[in-house]
Amino acid sequence: MKKKDNNKYSTSQLFNFAQGSYFERTSRPIYAIIFLLPFIIFYELGTIFINTDALNQIQVRVVAFVWLQHFLEYLGFGSKLIWMAPALAVILILLGLQLTSRKKWQFFPRDIGPMSVECTLLAIPLIVLSLFLSTSAEPSRDVDRFDNNTIQVHSETIPNCSSVATVSLYAETNNDASDSGFKKSSLLTNMVTGIGAGIYEELVFRLVLICLLMIFFQDLLRLNHRNSVILAVLVSAALFSAHHHIIFLNGRFGQTAAFNWTEFSFRTLAGIYFAVLFAIRGFGITAGTHAFYDIIATATNAMFFEQ
Repeated sequence: MKKKDNNKYSTSQLFNFAQGSYFERTSRPIYAIIFLLPFIIFYELGTIFINTDALNQIQVRVVAFVWLQHFLEYLGFGSKLIWMAPALAVILILLGLQLTSRKKWQFFPRDIGPMSVECTLLAIPLIVLSLFLSTSAEPSRDVDRFDNNTIQVHSETIPNCSSVATVSLYAETNNDASDSGFKKSSLLTNMVTGIGAGIYEELVFRLVLICLLMIFFQDLLRLNHRNSVILAVLVSAALFSAHHHIIFLNGRFGQTAAFNWTEFSFRTLAGIYFAVLFAIRGFGITAGTHAFYDIIATATNAMFFEQ
């Protein structure tokens, strides 16, 4: 009799760490909730108080966050709650994973510091890779656009891993104010969106998309588990990278950045790196690493590369 695979669609963890060890504890979904909660709050407050054009109330939002907003609004969330619905969705999904994983709910506050250090160290290989790839290509000046309104104008050598779009809080937008409001994003604004990208892009492209792709390749196409995992990781990484150049919002596609093979290749490799990290260390460390990479890349660009 064939043994049943209890982890058929498991996307984490690839390794079973010693019970009660630091690596086992911090891979639990409950740790992801507590570790990422300050980042979620900072992103929400940042987009409300920091990242808003005072003249026409436009916000730069992470595209994955906007996708979640639209999806939850379609499910019936009212306009009064829709601004916080994606954050609640992240927490509820992780709570569901904690329940189904049957892992311990025990939490040690002393683990938060080492988790932050670990995320920073795990972000360094991506910084090194981005610098290495950038040495063979000239720095590009990108203009992020959607619906013919300028979102950002920036010149950077280290590509970030966040895709953003404008969100108007009013039905109509004054184009003159829009053009003046987004000539250049501030350092703090880029850090806010980078933190949001770490949480919501990892939720969409790793936690959700890889699971759906596994079902597609393994159940529908009947591929074996190994090939399904490889294809799921590669396809999700390619879509993650393409998402930083072309986005789908409000029923149509829009270009957010000029296509660049160096940046596309880097973000594809970054997507593979995040997928492997997700399979080994879980959602909390992966999202934290993504956020810390964007923070370090933003700070490095501001200090050394931006004009």
